[in-house]
Amino acid sequence: MKDASAIVVVMAFFVSWLGCWLPIAAVTLKLLNWQPIKPLQPEQKLPLMVSLYLLAPLVLWGVIWLTNSSFANYGFVSNFAFLSSLGFGFGLGIVSIAILFTCQLWLGWCYFKDFNIKQLVSISLPILLIALLVGGIEELVFRGFLLTELERGYPVCTAAIISSLIFAVLHLVWEQRETLPQLPGLWLLGMMLVLARISNRGNLGIAWGLHSALVWAIATIDTAQLVTYTGKVSEWWTGKNQKPLAGVTGIICVLGTSLILWLFSVL
Repeated sequence: MKDASAIVVVMAFFVSWLGCWLPIAAVTLKLLNWQPIKPLQPEQKLPLMVSLYLLAPLVLWGVIWLTNSSFANYGFVSNFAFLSSLGFGFGLGIVSIAILFTCQLWLGWCYFKDFNIKQLVSISLPILLIALLVGGIEELVFRGFLLTELERGYPVCTAAIISSLIFAVLHLVWEQRETLPQLPGLWLLGMMLVLARISNRGNLGIAWGLHSALVWAIATIDTAQLVTYTGKVSEWWTGKNQKPLAGVTGIICVLGTSLILWLFSVL
């Protein structure tokens, strides 16, 4: 019975979220003059994504009101300790990405385009704001709401596996060709972020900071085209379609960060 109750609440949230967003998406696409025969361009995806993500807390607030729960139950609290955890997670994410690309540079698998660094001044802040929004909402939904609800009916390990699988598969909504090779990495990333919440005693601060840092670092590198791969090794090592989570080194990076989180949780 508890299993069914958890599934009903989860399904109600996602159906309500999608149902509220679809009319907004339709109007947005109309305003953007999108043609169904043409694929969505990045500048068209951004307003769709932002509107979807901004709706999530409102829909979740409705679920909380109906179920007599609270945002705190889902790991979102407002205090200094939460902000400190967010900062720690963000720093850990930046260090992880720095180590990843430093190793690839040292091995001769890629090189930096120094002349593109000047672009960082204009793009860093906007990307950071989007990364904080994406990281915060996805953590609230997947490691907060979804994981907590699934734990009502399943062991924490099972709940983590299911929530991470849903997290990975839903990324196919925005991009299929580039996302498919990343699915194992995205699932593993979801498991790492579950560990981040566990290591933070149930709060989402570390997970939010870590997730946002990874999004910000990778998006900034891609947008500024700071890195060029040499082709010295197969892209399955560096990341298919230049996506770190679709390569062995990206997986190793996630596993190494997970080890740090595990050590942090047992200290």
